[in-house]
Amino acid sequence: MSILSGVTSFFGLDIGSSSLRLVELRGSGQQKVLAKYAYVPIDSKLALSESKGDRSKLAQAIADLASQAKVSTKNVAVGIPSSKVFTTIADMERVPANELGRAIYYQADALIPTPLNESKIDWALIGDSPADKTKVEVLLSSVPNSFIEQRLDLLESIGLNVVAFEPDNLALERALIPPGVTAPTLVLDMGAKGSDLVISMDGAPRLTRAIPTGMESVLRAASQNLNVDDKQAEQFVFKFGLSKDKLEGQVHQAIIGTVDTLTNEVDKSIKFFQTRYPDRKVEKIVVSGGAATLPEFPLYLANKFGLNVEIGNAWHNVAFAPERQNELLAISNQFSVAVGLAERTE
Repeated sequence: MSILSGVTSFFGLDIGSSSLRLVELRGSGQQKVLAKYAYVPIDSKLALSESKGDRSKLAQAIADLASQAKVSTKNVAVGIPSSKVFTTIADMERVPANELGRAIYYQADALIPTPLNESKIDWALIGDSPADKTKVEVLLSSVPNSFIEQRLDLLESIGLNVVAFEPDNLALERALIPPGVTAPTLVLDMGAKGSDLVISMDGAPRLTRAIPTGMESVLRAASQNLNVDDKQAEQFVFKFGLSKDKLEGQVHQAIIGTVDTLTNEVDKSIKFFQTRYPDRKVEKIVVSGGAATLPEFPLYLANKFGLNVEIGNAWHNVAFAPERQNELLAISNQFSVAVGLAERTE
């Protein structure tokens, strides 16, 4: 969802539910050079709060972060939380290219959950429909105008120029799936409040979902089922995770029900994808965020689905000095959205 075109210098800003992250890249071509990155935790009630006071605090936190990072531009590409975005794949009648936008707008009314006049709509032509060769396949996204306007006001109030808004899960796909990969690949990023899932094929997203199970749900299950406080629960979960051998498997038992709530949604998504694209199979799962840091979760996914599971590397397409590798790989799981936003090319 671009607002300005022709802008080449900007940074990516991920306004997460519990932290802010920014990344600025330099250069052109397929691989850009890391210029700046920065992170700051925020109070979890700030990110989506409607209160004027909270919005003011969030704006100040963003201004402080950009200042601390010494970004070289006021232009910013901003992520939209997947919970605020409705995305679907739709089959459309073939019409001349200059009429496609109007045709999509007419059909969108029946596809999106919010009234057209209250929504910002964006779309991308993917190619031929797998269901009907006389039609084309289109990725359609909608976001409530009120949310976009609120975010725009907040960022402009601290002197930033928003050059694009983009759903978090599309930024994730760009950061975590290398260019040229055509095999169906599922990306799963577990955040604090929820998880983002996207299945990409032939360089385009074919299914995106926001799943309301995140690390906070897992930690809450550990705290309640082990009867320990929040801090202890966090220590147990990030030390033992899904191991059945350590601590007599008590942590595994405490959190497996919540973990399976998430994996069941992954299962549904894979099955839905296979129904639409019966000739193609999901070949790999790439995990990020809490899905990569929860001990033995990647192995659990691999065994459950019989697929290769790898830890995502958000920096795989970014150039940086070799001595920074350990520093950057240690935080890769947290920067996928910000890197993907900074890698936008239009």
